[in-house]
Amino acid sequence: MIKIVVDAFGGDKSPYVNVEGAIKALNEIADLEIIFTGDSTILNEELKKYKYDERRVSIVHAPDIITCDEIPTIALKTKKESSLVKAYDLVKNNEDIGGLVSTGSTGAILTGSVLKTRRLPGVIRPAFCPILPTMNHSVVGVCDSGANASCTVDNLVQFALMGSLYMEKAYGKKNPRVALLNIGTEEEKGDELRKETYQRLKNMKEINFVGNMESRDLLSGKYDLVVCDGFAGNVLIKSTEGTALELLKLLKKSFMKGIKNKLGALLLKKEIYSIKDFMDYNNYGGGVMLGVNKTIIKGHGSSKTNAIYNCVKQAYTLEKNKLISAIGEAIKPKED
Repeated sequence: MIKIVVDAFGGDKSPYVNVEGAIKALNEIADLEIIFTGDSTILNEELKKYKYDERRVSIVHAPDIITCDEIPTIALKTKKESSLVKAYDLVKNNEDIGGLVSTGSTGAILTGSVLKTRRLPGVIRPAFCPILPTMNHSVVGVCDSGANASCTVDNLVQFALMGSLYMEKAYGKKNPRVALLNIGTEEEKGDELRKETYQRLKNMKEINFVGNMESRDLLSGKYDLVVCDGFAGNVLIKSTEGTALELLKLLKKSFMKGIKNKLGALLLKKEIYSIKDFMDYNNYGGGVMLGVNKTIIKGHGSSKTNAIYNCVKQAYTLEKNKLISAIGEAIKPKED
């Protein structure tokens, strides 16, 4: 049985979508157990709406909530009865609990993953790796995307190794194509950090390094993992998502201009909705924190039911495929 903790009061639409999405995953996966953290009175009432195997669901009472406006380190230390802190305490103190899913404060989740679950031996810095859909109807991971604003060559090399294992274990990508985010594709491009990192990655037998990647090619489908520092990665992710959303708005606005355009939209309705679904993050898993002792999944704050469902399935898959032990084995310090 694989046990996953769900922070039921993280996110804008909690606890309703959190419970519904987790129960949907539970009913689909026979060897999954869910532990909800949050206000037990509210959660018990919410659970009455669904049919499920009650032996595989439990609640840990946590009446408090950490908001996105709070300073993460202070909130984690002072709000010990919050749903997120209780969730972290469970994964920290129980070896049989595999992971945690939350759509709450990004800062608190990232901070908690380091302070509460700790790094794997040999990991210099954990990295945050979200995914985006690509034009060939696959996904690409971006590692790091916000956990480390500045990085060394050794950091980026570890991100490549951990991210490559992640894309293999989570999405079945054998020998995933790893690229380094840079200002050009040529080997000599970039600052000293990127140039030295390029040479290190180029000579690594453990990964399939395919060279530099310009930001415009992120969704091309040519790459499975993009390695970068957290500052650049966060900008890359948000600018790409923002551009896609604005283009969808522009497309919708254009279709509403006049009868001719509306008729065209009607004829293309199926294709338009297909594009919308393709770009909808709710249809994909969340970002994973790589390099810590437990599986930590961060979903979008505005996640709907389907997003929670996919995050729980993602956490289950990573535990089933033993990602943590694979990273630990690959990163562990070499004995003299």
